[in-house]
Amino acid sequence: MAQRQFQTEVSTLLHLIIHSLYSNREIFLRELVSNASDALDKLKYLSVADDRYKSISFDPRIDLSFTKDAEAKTGTLTVSDNGIGMNEKDLEESLGTIARSGTKAFLEKLSADAKKDSNLIGQFGVGFYSAFMVAGSIEVLSRKAGETDTWKWSSNGEDTYEIEKAENALPHQGTSVVLHLTEEGIEYANRWSIEEIIKRYSNHVAFPIYLTYDEKEYDDKGKEKKSKTKTDRINSGMAIWTRSRSDLKEEDYTEFYKQLGHDSEAPLHYIHTRAEGTLEYTTLFYIPAKAPFDMYNVDYKSGVKLYIKRVFITDDDKELMPTYLRFICGVIDSEDLPLNVSREILQQNKILMNIKSASVKKVLNEIKAICDAAPNSDDGKKKWETFIGEFNRPLKEGLYQDFANREILQELVRFKSSAVEGWTSFDNYVSRMKTDQKNIYYITGGDEKTLRSSPLLEAYRKSEIEVLIMDDEIDDIVIPSLHSYRKETPGEDGKSEAKTWELKAVNRAGADEELGEKKDKQAEKAAKPVIEKIKKALGGRVKDVKLSRRLHDSPSCIVADENDPSMQMAQMLKAMGQANLSEIKPILEVNAEHPIVANLKDCEDEARIADVSGVLLDQALLVEGVKIKDPADFVKRLNRLLS
Repeated sequence: MAQRQFQTEVSTLLHLIIHSLYSNREIFLRELVSNASDALDKLKYLSVADDRYKSISFDPRIDLSFTKDAEAKTGTLTVSDNGIGMNEKDLEESLGTIARSGTKAFLEKLSADAKKDSNLIGQFGVGFYSAFMVAGSIEVLSRKAGETDTWKWSSNGEDTYEIEKAENALPHQGTSVVLHLTEEGIEYANRWSIEEIIKRYSNHVAFPIYLTYDEKEYDDKGKEKKSKTKTDRINSGMAIWTRSRSDLKEEDYTEFYKQLGHDSEAPLHYIHTRAEGTLEYTTLFYIPAKAPFDMYNVDYKSGVKLYIKRVFITDDDKELMPTYLRFICGVIDSEDLPLNVSREILQQNKILMNIKSASVKKVLNEIKAICDAAPNSDDGKKKWETFIGEFNRPLKEGLYQDFANREILQELVRFKSSAVEGWTSFDNYVSRMKTDQKNIYYITGGDEKTLRSSPLLEAYRKSEIEVLIMDDEIDDIVIPSLHSYRKETPGEDGKSEAKTWELKAVNRAGADEELGEKKDKQAEKAAKPVIEKIKKALGGRVKDVKLSRRLHDSPSCIVADENDPSMQMAQMLKAMGQANLSEIKPILEVNAEHPIVANLKDCEDEARIADVSGVLLDQALLVEGVKIKDPADFVKRLNRLLS
């Protein structure tokens, strides 16, 4: 038996694999099981397609077993299959060379940057060598289907390996990989560790995986009896998403969802798609009936799992779905997606991005279908209302994040309204607009009740102009980024034409242009002395004081300058840690016809003017849900005025 030299500097490569490319050691077992599954797949195909293999008795399976000496801290872990197997030449080519096309030029390209190295090495099939993370030496016994000789490959992962005949070592075709575990790897010579890893990574491998182990038995007094050897199947072998929709029942989808999403309730909706052509992949996505509890946590856990040919790869890649669809859980299983050596870092993100893009469009179109079906039945209406109640807010995030799908997202998001009960859409709004109305009006700020009672809405109600009530914190960020709502409408000639409506915040200066109340120069001239008195009294607390065209019952209100964030937005930014944000000063609008304001016209008492002006500003802030800086000062002013 002669020692053979690895065709590449394997020690350097193994160091890279073991110490740089794998973030957790347990995936070595996934790699070995995946190799075994590939071997079974090959023989399964040949036993049907090639006459030379049709007579072979073939009951495909993968077997795992282990030995352990706790005192000596040694043990073995064996992964066996009865697949295609390998002869001497196959072992030489598959395990004697890490990179068949690799030379020193390959090694010269390696750097200390683990991610860069992992992308470079991705084209080489070296998953088997991850086993050296837990094994000091490895033996591979293999017998190729249709042949009689069994061969043994062995190495300690350094510069050399050996290949020799191993007579009668295997009773049938296939491969058996024996890992001689290191002290660090002995933890995997454990029934529970093996089962957990298989269920996590290889539960849906198409072939049965069996684990043989010794189960201790005890007598009535608790004394240990002789151990009993047991063999259990430890994977389900059923990848529901690979089956045809026509073969599956509603309860099949529900049961899988409960297992996948750790949810006791049935899903609200599921989406099962198989793509064929340039890219082949299958997706099975679920919309939960209730929002995940951690949906708004910074470190939320993605609900979508990536598989390659039914082998689990990751559920920690937030790029599988955009963050605004983080409530979606399910599976993406690709036949074509290339991976790097560790199967943890995707080598060509372009393919994943194409799958992601198509998946997002499919999910949004399904949500649109739920929306369109809502008016047709009570169940459809309930389903849509449930969805919007749980997931309207993340869809709004999509308006800000996902420009490519903004058009359909604009059709899906919902808002409250000053004109109707319940939810409404941009499309509903424009269908109720006056023929001469040019803009869509909305108000952002605090809670719904506060917004509905805002003085800013008084003139809009009088003019019968609908205002959308936007009480989500993110509305102040999302809606201004839209600028407008665009919709294709049928023209007089039957052809569709695009129409655009600007989005106007009523708590912005200049949003009162369509109120039907033109500027009254005489009124402005008459109110100028009062405006000047209030402006002087408030000083630097406000950006400006103006006569209001939107107030009828209330004495004052605040609006933001067109170029400034709203007061609520400023508060939110400070809460997010932007302490250096310059102070945002509001514009105070006053109703000159209100008695409180009108009484200041002939008042010459500067202290009283200061108190009234301060109260007008502070109460306007309070009505809009803005925290006033000095509540004690407000109370003192109010008490002086009341006395």
